[in-house]
Amino acid sequence: MSAGAEQGAAGYLSGMSVLDLGQLHPGPYTAMLLGQLGATVIKVEKPQGDTARQLGAETFAKYNRGKQSICLDLKREEDKRVLLQLVAGSDVVVEGFRPGVMANLGLDYTQLARVNPRVVLCSISGFGQTGPYAQRPGHDVNYMALAGYWAVPSQVRDVMARPRLRLSDYCAAMHAALAILAAVQDARESGVGQHLDVSIHDTMTAWMAPALQAMNGPAGPEVAHLPHVMPDNDVFETADGRHLALGILEESFWRNLCVALAPVCPDLNAPGYQTRAGRMRDKRALNDRLRELFKSRSLADWERLFDGHDIPWAPVLRHDEVFEDPHVRHRGVVADTPAGRVVGFPVKFSKPLPSMAREVPGLDQHRAQILARLRAQAS
Repeated sequence: MSAGAEQGAAGYLSGMSVLDLGQLHPGPYTAMLLGQLGATVIKVEKPQGDTARQLGAETFAKYNRGKQSICLDLKREEDKRVLLQLVAGSDVVVEGFRPGVMANLGLDYTQLARVNPRVVLCSISGFGQTGPYAQRPGHDVNYMALAGYWAVPSQVRDVMARPRLRLSDYCAAMHAALAILAAVQDARESGVGQHLDVSIHDTMTAWMAPALQAMNGPAGPEVAHLPHVMPDNDVFETADGRHLALGILEESFWRNLCVALAPVCPDLNAPGYQTRAGRMRDKRALNDRLRELFKSRSLADWERLFDGHDIPWAPVLRHDEVFEDPHVRHRGVVADTPAGRVVGFPVKFSKPLPSMAREVPGLDQHRAQILARLRAQAS
């Protein structure tokens, strides 16, 4: 198969062909990242389609724009043969089944490598291919819970709340995409591919490990003793029910904050607050003081007060404000296209990347095109 040519988009990975057998979030997002960098991505869907389609067109579009779609029932020998033909011309297969499913289908790494020794199989599962939890079902919140996400407080007055996005799914997908690039490079040099075992739980645990280690250290788990929980690096409510984020860390920024707030809160200049160590010793009282202060005025008032001061602060934007932010518009992470609002790859390369204006594939939309390509490949 001619990898990359079919989607007509030049890119760093235009010589890479990816089969996406994943569903919902981690696998499809992994494949989408590779596609945004120019890889050809063929989405292999079950006859009823990716489960994400059942959650709405917008949900499916998030992770599948720019892919080609073909439906295959991998329990049928005829469709299994088609998949193996696709594997023969591909660099990567991404799958998200429970451990053992690919083997039961006769499509484990050993079988795939027989038709393409250079293929990289990336298996993304909740708990990995081995271990006591390997067969446990799970979703994003389960992996975060077991990885210690809620064991690490982030605020002086910490509350347990669900993250606003599927954090562990994104964590696993980003690690998977990075591992795929390394494995494909190795396969091109050695002529031998490999099986990547990506555990969502493993990747989230790796992210959480440094913070957990700090809590298990001599200082202990108490918020008062945790150096990453700061009284002046937090989110604060304002009088109008909005919020602002204050990111004080360096002493210079604390001094700038004190100058800006001097007209309304001169007591922040107290000697005990002039060092990070002093503020940490009195973190609960200082955090309470800042909460009381910021709740006394509106967000617009604080924006005017901070204007012109070198302070790491930001308004907490609403859903209808983010895309209108002048910096977001300038950077072009999100673009308005005839196909709707499209999210591009958020890293700026000095050489151009493929256009973000990519269509969302209909179920089995590219079957004829893909099968014709396979016939040409066989002849």
